[in-house]
This record gives sequence, C-alpha cells and structure tokens, in this order.
Amino acid sequence: MPLGERPGDKSESRYCGIETDFNDDMPQLLSSNLSYGGFDFVVAPLMDPSYRPSLMQKESGEYSVLPFAGSDLVLSPSQWSSHVVGKISSWIDLDSEDEALRLDSETTLKQEIAWASHLSLQACLLPAPRGKSCANYARCVNQILHNLNSMQLWLRIPLVKTDDDTMDTNSDHLNDSWEIWNSFRLLCEHHSRLSIALDVLSSLPSPNSLGRWFGESVRAALVHTDSFLTNARGYPCLSKRHQKLITEFFNHSIQIVISGKAVHNLQRAIVDTDQNHSVERHPLRPYLDYVAYLYQKMDPLPEQERFELGYRDFLQSPLQPLMDNLEAQTYETFEKDTMKYIQYQRAVGKALLDRVPDEEALAITTVLMVVGAGRGPLVRASLQAAEETGRKLRVYAVEKNPNAVVTLHSLVKLEGWESIVTIVSCDMRHWNAPEKADILVSELLGSFGDNELSPECLDGAERFMKEDGISIPSSYTSFIQPVTASKLYNDVKSHKDIVHFETAYVVKLHSVARLTPTQPVFTFTHPNHSSDKSNHRYKKLHFKIPSDTGSAMVHGFAGYFDAVLYQDVHLGIEPSTATPNMFSWFAIFFPLKTPVCVNPGSHLDAHFWRCCGPTKVWYEWCVSSPNASPIHNSNGRSYWVGL
Repeated sequence: MPLGERPGDKSESRYCGIETDFNDDMPQLLSSNLSYGGFDFVVAPLMDPSYRPSLMQKESGEYSVLPFAGSDLVLSPSQWSSHVVGKISSWIDLDSEDEALRLDSETTLKQEIAWASHLSLQACLLPAPRGKSCANYARCVNQILHNLNSMQLWLRIPLVKTDDDTMDTNSDHLNDSWEIWNSFRLLCEHHSRLSIALDVLSSLPSPNSLGRWFGESVRAALVHTDSFLTNARGYPCLSKRHQKLITEFFNHSIQIVISGKAVHNLQRAIVDTDQNHSVERHPLRPYLDYVAYLYQKMDPLPEQERFELGYRDFLQSPLQPLMDNLEAQTYETFEKDTMKYIQYQRAVGKALLDRVPDEEALAITTVLMVVGAGRGPLVRASLQAAEETGRKLRVYAVEKNPNAVVTLHSLVKLEGWESIVTIVSCDMRHWNAPEKADILVSELLGSFGDNELSPECLDGAERFMKEDGISIPSSYTSFIQPVTASKLYNDVKSHKDIVHFETAYVVKLHSVARLTPTQPVFTFTHPNHSSDKSNHRYKKLHFKIPSDTGSAMVHGFAGYFDAVLYQDVHLGIEPSTATPNMFSWFAIFFPLKTPVCVNPGSHLDAHFWRCCGPTKVWYEWCVSSPNASPIHNSNGRSYWVGL
C-alpha cells in the first residue's frame, strides 16, 4: 500500500520496497512481504546463490537448462511487473583476476537479466562495482543495455565520501563513491536506462556532497536498518540529517527500499480482536511505519508546484514572440500569474507618484504606453495603479498580434476604457507615435532576461519616449550557474544530433544539482542613453567548485534573470532573490555536448556570447577550463531568435 496520500503527488516515491533473500517460492515471498508486511514491492534475487554456470556444463560444452529459476507462471505478468525488482547475484565479479569467476560472472549476469526481461520486470538491481576497476563490468552492462527494450538497470552505489584530507590523491578520488558511479556511466556512454540505487548507511557525507546526487539518475535508496536510531519508546527512528535526506528522496520521486535484518527488539505479536488470537508482525514493519510517518508529515504540495508538476525537467523550446503570434492558451497561462502583475502595478504606482506631485494630480495627465500589450493585463495593472494613486492616465496599448488586438478591443469596451485607452495594432518598432510617452511599460522578458529580444524591442521604442521618460522595467540582468542534470542531458542526447545540443531550452528545473552560486552575465538598462547602442555582449565566468562537494559532472548551465521594474520593485527567477509565487518563467538550460567533470576545489571557466545579426540574435557558449569544449552554436547555426 502507498506510504500515504499527498494532494498532487502521484510519484513513484509513494511506494516502499523491501530487500529480501533468495526464495524459490515467489508467491509466498510476495504474500509475506506485501499482504502481511505492508510493503509495495520486493527487491529479490532471481537466482539460487549457489548456482555457478561452470559447474553445470555438459561434456559437449553447452550449458544445461537454467536451474536457477522457477516457472514464470507462478505470478501473473502484472505481479512480476508491479511487485518485483530483480536483484542480480551479489557474488558476481566481472573484473576478477580469477578467470573462472569472471567468466561465470559474465554468463550469470546475462542469464539473469535475460530472465528478468522475459518476466517484464521494470528494473534490476546490479551489485556495486568491486574495487576501483570496473571496465569489464561496465562493458558487459553496456552490451546488455543496448539490447534492452524498457527495463531499467539500477547500479548499487554506497552513499559514502571520505574526507578530502584522507583521500588518496593517487586513486583518482575513487574513495568517493560518486567517482565509481561516474567512471561506470562514462564507460556506458551515459545510457539513459542505467540508473542508481543508493545504499544509505549510518553515516552520511556532507550536505554539499549529498546534493550532487539529486542531479543524477537516482531511482531508489536502500535504507539499511542499522542506520536507524532508537527512540524513547524503543522504536526505530532516524537522525535529523537522515530525515531530511529521506524527505528529499520523496521530493525527487526516489523510492525507498528497507534493507537488512531487524535490529530493534520489539514486541512482534499483535492481537486480532475479531478472531481473538495473536498474529506475529512482520519484523521490518516498524521501519516501514517510520518511513510512512516521514512521508505523511511532509507539507502538502503548494498549488503552484502542483500546477508545475507536469513541466518538471521537461525541455521546451523558448518562445519566439517576434516571429510567432502567441496562442490564446499561452496568454491565458501567463495572465494567471497574479504576482507578476502585482509587481508591475506597484512599479507603475511608484513611477506615477514620482512623475506627478500630489498638488498637480488632477491637472496632469500622464502618457503611458504599454508596448506588447497582449490581451491587456498590463493595461489593467497600469489603470489600477492610476486609480490607487489618484493620477490621470492616457494609455496607448501597442500590440502586433492581430488576434490579441481583437480581445483588447473587447476588453476596452467591456471595461468602459474607450476615453482612456487607444489600441494600436502595430509592431512597436515600426509605429509612429502621435506623442511622447512619460512611462513605457513592457513585459518582453524571457527566462534569460534578454532572450526574447527585449533590448532590441525597447531600443526601437525609445524614440517615442520623453527625454526624462521612465521605462518599466528599467534594467535586467541574466545569471548562470553550472548544474548536474543527468535527465536533461540524456533527453537532449536522445535526439542524436548537434542541433539539440546547441539549443537553449526553457525548463522547470527539478532533478538538478546546482554546483555553485549563480554569477551575473549580461545587463541591459532602459532607456539606453549610451552612445554605444550595440546589444552584442561577451562574458567570461569563473566558478569555483566547493571543496566539500566532491567531484561532480557539469551537464550544462542553468540560466535565470532578475529585473528592476522601478526603483526597489523587482521581479525575477534568480534562485537567491526569486519573486515568490510567480510562474511565468522557468529557468533556461544551456547543454554541453560533452559533460565536464570537475574536481572539488577546482575552477570552471565558462564563456557566453550574445551575438546580433541583421535578422537574428543568438547565443554561443563554451567551457575553457578544466577542459576546453567546442564553442556551441557558432554563428547561430542551430538556435537563434528571429528579429
């Protein structure tokens, strides 16, 4: 049964499994652990641990019929699929110097995964690599992965990291279990069906070291019974750090599996009052109950997060608002973002108060132009600001999308704004305004600030602003940070072409590890009184990887923006200053063709260019240290924004 019910949470982490020993009676194994124990699935060996292929050879050199598995008919296909994760024999050692053991291991691995695939299991748990060399193990797994249809392979990785001062610098940091994982997945070419099952032990690495794993493809966490403490009543519980980690696992759809023997001596008999006899409780049920308690005490998902669930780690091409007219559904989604329009209303209100003194409020009419008016939310916010401050407005609503203009006309008529609002159906860059504007209001910002060509549009619109006119927004800055984002990288890689690796994507980042704080990239200010009107930009960024993080893989860069609307009124999505409860913008993701491995305490140098041509604007990016990457999207060959 699921751990509990949380509104909006339909993730796999609602289900908790149990790691079991070999049992050739699979129906009984399921009954004792699921029906009786309350677990949702078992992680069970598929092969008798005493089986060795070399002992079963006939004189002909052929292998006999597999002796290790019962009939697939003992369970229904849906039971195999829903309730059993195959556990590959733990004795196998594919990098052993003992040739007989190595060959037996290769044969057994292939036999067991073939049998698991035949049973339509969703996943198999692979034993952790032994020692520091895993090349042959990875080679065999990679061969198998290329022939699998849908089954996931979970590589068991102990969640350990030694302190940096005790790390053997001659061992390529392989004391850190992330290094073992990284070596294995590189040998397997970042295969999308190779995932991680973390062994959670009694001691945990540093918080920064743990954070790396949330950008990796972790599917399960095997929580060992000896990592549990004992509470005042004698029941199992977890340390605060373990509790926080388990909660993060829940938030990232990582399933919990209880592993090990009961280490708490609890009264196991419970009385069934209906039948008036006692029934022995499953020995690991108290551990399951505690995990369920942690799940149930989590706060419900906020409405905004429930709305965004379907967008998590889903790559979308950025909007091209100059080239394409937005659809009604897109307008409707953005118009529901009340926080954004509250901030705009505050900014317009402050600008009006600065522009018109109280004693002249009834005598002066402020000319306000909304450029890119859409279906009118900024017009409404501006008029509400005028009403709130007691100022008079004359509004021009400029919009190039003829379909949105139809809606604007209807809105103006419905609200009785005909004497205040003039609708202009025109591209702002080509409009000849009948008078100059006191205040110019726009919402042309993209996830990276300037990526929807706000600089070009507002530069073109400045000719109808007064010399002392106010632009809202008055400035905006883009920000970048290196991230581990295994899922995003594999999604881009699945297209098998250069174009997708040279495209920036809008994405609701979730399963990512943010490796350093953000750094600012490009800033644009409006009105732009500079003599140099070029919007071409270049920035070199120098990131330092924290020494307590451990090594990590950089799959690309997450991009954000922060905008000053007016004075102290801002809005943005840069993580440290993000406007709460605002969903109009997700982050932007710049992938790297070849991920870059960074060591603890090392530096990562990244370069970003904003390039401008007569018909398009595009970004180019690369890494120059610790390894040089190719320059992505040279000359805008794969991704650009059309003017």
